[in-house]
Amino acid sequence: MSWLKGMAGGEQPAPYFESDGPKVQDPNIPGRMVANKTANRPFLAYKEYRDKQEALHLEWLEKKKERDEKIARGEKVGPLPRDPTATQEVGLLGLLKFLVYVLIFASLAGKFITGSYTWEYETRLTQLKTLWPTNQRLFSERLLAEFDGTTEGKPIYLAIDGDVYDVSKGKAYQPGGSYHILAGVDAARAFGTGCFKQHRTYDTRGMSESELRGLAHWKKFYAEHKDYEKVGRVSHPPIDPASPIPEHCDPKKAAKQKEEEEANAKRSKTPSKDEQKGDGHEEL
Repeated sequence: MSWLKGMAGGEQPAPYFESDGPKVQDPNIPGRMVANKTANRPFLAYKEYRDKQEALHLEWLEKKKERDEKIARGEKVGPLPRDPTATQEVGLLGLLKFLVYVLIFASLAGKFITGSYTWEYETRLTQLKTLWPTNQRLFSERLLAEFDGTTEGKPIYLAIDGDVYDVSKGKAYQPGGSYHILAGVDAARAFGTGCFKQHRTYDTRGMSESELRGLAHWKKFYAEHKDYEKVGRVSHPPIDPASPIPEHCDPKKAAKQKEEEEANAKRSKTPSKDEQKGDGHEEL
């Protein structure tokens, strides 16, 4: 506000004097020298950059001229190098690279901040396997039976709890092999009970916890096996709950199973205490 003081007859501002430091040529006004101070350095650096670019461009033009003269004389020449000062277009490839970098940065940031590469946003879009095309198909029991290894030229399939796998590379599943009995059928119960001849069925009713764990083990075995590929699912007809549960091949386990079935049947027929006492209300 010192200029107000000057207008009011007060103290005059100090006169301006240029710095006595080193001076250089003004990049915009010929013949004018300017101080090489911090405020001027960006403009001076830009002028230096432009001079270098112009020198490179002139050098490229000279090479282009020499090349054109050789072509006119019929001499063989190599490809013309790119002008180092030419503006490069971003193009589709550059745009794709930029998007990839953005995705990588966003994923790493999500991992650092939330512990999840997808920022804890789980949808079908993040489950890429659901978007990939697949050659898996739905089998009927009749169609699955055609892939038991007895038809020449057809692969060998087996099913376990609905999942169908191609086991053609396994010698044991070939005709005459020790596990050929499992080919062309869903023998999920047999995988849990070990009754491969008697339990060639998908009916898993009444299986014990240890037998169910055994079935889960074999499901994981086929799912993770490097030679066996999942090729689809098999569609089974529903099981009648009133139908008898397959009898175990071990006589002791079969007897225990029969006892449990009889006990369950007895409990289902015995009325509960509430039913015996009634609810305390009489019918009007």
